[in-house]
Amino acid sequence: MPSEAAPEVDVWVVAASALDPADVARMATLLTPEETARGARFVRGADRDAFVLTRALVRTTLSRYGSTAPADWRFVTNRYDCPFLVDAQAGAPPLQFNVSHTAGLVALAVARGPRVGLDVESVARPVLEAVPERHFAPDEVRALRALPAAHQPRVFFDYWTLKEAYIKARGMGLALPLDGFAFTLHDGAPPTIRFADGFDDLDGRWQFRQAWPTPTHRLALAVESPSAEVRMALRHLPVAAVVP
Repeated sequence: MPSEAAPEVDVWVVAASALDPADVARMATLLTPEETARGARFVRGADRDAFVLTRALVRTTLSRYGSTAPADWRFVTNRYDCPFLVDAQAGAPPLQFNVSHTAGLVALAVARGPRVGLDVESVARPVLEAVPERHFAPDEVRALRALPAAHQPRVFFDYWTLKEAYIKARGMGLALPLDGFAFTLHDGAPPTIRFADGFDDLDGRWQFRQAWPTPTHRLALAVESPSAEVRMALRHLPVAAVVP
């Protein structure tokens, strides 16, 4: 019997700082009226522009994998408000995606078949002292607090992005308790996850990858792949590649 093919996940990243107004206006033409209304609710202009870039990145990048034009992609959400492609456009194996954005960067994961979750965070933002104790599993808190104080802020984002990527891959967001699963970080090897007793998931079901797309941004990817080794390709795009 042939071995299972290794899942390949492309992670596309685009710098979101100093967007040109003309580029934003052209990207906005790809959005649906509903997306346009969502973007208009942002108070800060920079947040509105980043939202437009995010939606345009999803649409133009998905068109690299299928014959649908960027403006024609259609999405549905589950009861947790997580977006998916409509079945007719997803194909077989289904085209899966997940998007994340933070100050200065937008990232998008795309795969054929396995479910994926992605998170990217700016490590320049401050972290409230009590956040790990409030949201991490006890083993994660102990491992983090055992580090020298100077190292804890950056390692915090290792755990945070991994946890966010996992709950997004599950399509349930914060409906999953963040202290119900714990990550172990390994030198020279991908992180691993374990679940608390009674948690609704199976050991060995997920694989995780991490990257530094910029020196100040931490990225984590979760991929549903119980056996074959996951391959992640990090791809940087200029804003011009997103503009229709």
